[in-house]
Amino acid sequence: MPEGDVVYRTARRLGRALDGRVLVRSDFRVPRYATADLTGRRVLETVSRGKHLLTRVEGDLTVHTHLRMEGSWQISPAGRRLPPGDVVRLVLANTEWQAAGVRLGMVDLVATAEEHRLVGHLGPDPLGPDWDVAEAARRLARDPRATIGEALLDQRNLAGVGTVYRAETLFLAGVSPWRPVGEIEDVERIAVLARRLLHANRDRATRATTGDPRAGRDMWVYGRAGRSCLRCGHRISRGEMGAQPQERLIFWCRHCQPGEPAG
Repeated sequence: MPEGDVVYRTARRLGRALDGRVLVRSDFRVPRYATADLTGRRVLETVSRGKHLLTRVEGDLTVHTHLRMEGSWQISPAGRRLPPGDVVRLVLANTEWQAAGVRLGMVDLVATAEEHRLVGHLGPDPLGPDWDVAEAARRLARDPRATIGEALLDQRNLAGVGTVYRAETLFLAGVSPWRPVGEIEDVERIAVLARRLLHANRDRATRATTGDPRAGRDMWVYGRAGRSCLRCGHRISRGEMGAQPQERLIFWCRHCQPGEPAG
């Protein structure tokens, strides 16, 4: 699933194409909003909130979308043929550009004043204007029995962190993903590291957390199971974390991040 840096860049792309322009086409291809029509309204701004996208338009309306696993926004000149089949779930276009939401995981149209119903549960966004490291640390630590790996992926704690940044953050912190939050002395440091990694990658398409963009050396542990740790040379481990069917992959170095998984 795209993480906060990808969604942030998607919001910027949508903003460059739509913000400040009047919509001449509005096509919601989801049953709930099949009759909705935003034609004639000006797009005010497009912002990201963790893994969510909010496109605000005149008339106190907000288009909320979420990419989930397979979704994307395709920007092209106005009038360009749309992707074939039934993959397009939403089209927003002005006289210059069209934005086609392909395989979007979520599409909603709400009053802007009611956005909180969709994103109000989210924790501080490391890439957002609401970033509050103390609040992020407080949320991460509120269940001392939870593993830090699970806490980092809970969007109610930090909005935008996914499996990539979870693995890379915990490696840099030297903390095992299986360690209970209550045993970690400096949870705030972990929140700071997560933000630093997301912020460093928000403006570049080629993600790197090591400072070396070369393939195979761009990540410390993520996607490197069975390979040598770039820091200590020990073999990188891979496992699954979380209750089924919500389990997610986790990568870590047992030497640099001591602490065996429970069981």
